[in-house]
Amino acid sequence: MSTSCIFCEIANGRIPSIRIYEDADFISFLDINPLTTGHLLVITREHYPATLDVPDGLLAKALPLAKRLARAALTGVGAEGFNVLINNGAVAGQAVDHWHLHVIPRKERSELPLKEGGPADLTKLPFTAADIRNNM
Repeated sequence: MSTSCIFCEIANGRIPSIRIYEDADFISFLDINPLTTGHLLVITREHYPATLDVPDGLLAKALPLAKRLARAALTGVGAEGFNVLINNGAVAGQAVDHWHLHVIPRKERSELPLKEGGPADLTKLPFTAADIRNNM
């Protein structure tokens, strides 16, 4: 745990949060800067900066928990869909260097300003795929 990490402070109970769920590995609470009503976070109790740092066994538990929380949030706030989002690194929008995922209930498509992608250059896709495969 890090005393300079706001999520570690929340996990330790030194900073208040509106908790939704907790167990030995995770804590879930409402986001204080929500994108939609019911937007919640799931954090690890232990400090891991990003997804690449989290043990695989812990990550394997995270998605079923997100599913359970999403189902509860959909019913709880009357949403029709949801996003599960994990930002890794500042360039990807990670604001707190402690692994967390967002469960964002959605009532309308326009609630989040997500930009749709454009057509791919089909002549470049095989090379991109090769670059990725070569690094697995």
